[in-house]
Amino acid sequence: MTIDWSAATQAIDAAQTILVVTHIKPDGDALGSLLGLANALRERGRTVDAAVDDGVPSIFLFIAGVETVKSSLDAGQWDLMISVDASDEERIGLTGAYGMAHSQRVINLDHHPTNTRFGDIHLIVPEAVSASEIVFTWLDSMAHPISADVAAPLLTGLVTDTIGFRTSNVTSYALGAAQQLMEAGASLADIVQRTLVSKPYSAVELWREALPSVRLQGSIISAAVTRANLKNAKLPEATDSGLVGFLIAVEEAKVAVVFKETTEGRVELSFRSKPGFDVSEVAFSLGGGGHKQAAGATINGPLEAAQARVRPLLEAAVKEGMPVVGLPERQ
Repeated sequence: MTIDWSAATQAIDAAQTILVVTHIKPDGDALGSLLGLANALRERGRTVDAAVDDGVPSIFLFIAGVETVKSSLDAGQWDLMISVDASDEERIGLTGAYGMAHSQRVINLDHHPTNTRFGDIHLIVPEAVSASEIVFTWLDSMAHPISADVAAPLLTGLVTDTIGFRTSNVTSYALGAAQQLMEAGASLADIVQRTLVSKPYSAVELWREALPSVRLQGSIISAAVTRANLKNAKLPEATDSGLVGFLIAVEEAKVAVVFKETTEGRVELSFRSKPGFDVSEVAFSLGGGGHKQAAGATINGPLEAAQARVRPLLEAAVKEGMPVVGLPERQ
């Protein structure tokens, strides 16, 4: 797919007021691409608003420019809106819907292959490991110098969406981009520590609650986080606090899933897989999305019905997958 970087750059040059939005329940790449781009556009003399429904999760409050992110929009008009890391209009939530209704043009910047191609100008690169990589490439195409305030958010996006450069889609280009961002002042060690390593004590309490539910059935490892687990850990919203990433490290597992009960009677799903096994198709079939090795969805409960619905889909993903050549199977 040919990307017209010049058309997107011309849209920026022609705009004075710009809104940048990303998807609901933002992860590190959503916020990294949002803030990396917003900070760069401000450096280019543009008046920039950044917004995401419900604001920024506490784990990402260290990112440069985070204080400028709005959690809702009820006023404003923009020459240009840029959506980053969102595959469809529903994913950009209320802030995105307001922005689209009050912006003259829309740029859609994303790396998900399921992108619906909404908006007027498309910077959709499925081969990119993250939306932050696409922002980096775009800034490079316009010869924009990378400052520390741009580098740190973009490296955050690269690190989190590749789980520390460990996913099978990592390329030499992505590693080269990371090197340039580090040279511009971003600290790889600090970002990895903050986003992939550090956890609050409440996460330990939640894991203690949820670990008795862990089951390894064939090549699928699973766990469940109930409302009671969340209450005992004093956590108000459905989360697994990274448990799914811990489970996929189990040698015998090819796919991991954590089922999380919500207050609305639905079940949130977090998927992870070993290289060679694709959980994104499972997530997409359930109305969600993500990447081959990290994806998610939300479906109707109750918990037992959700587990019964999802397990055959994961069994099919394991059957259709194939371990990456060079990684021997343990007997």
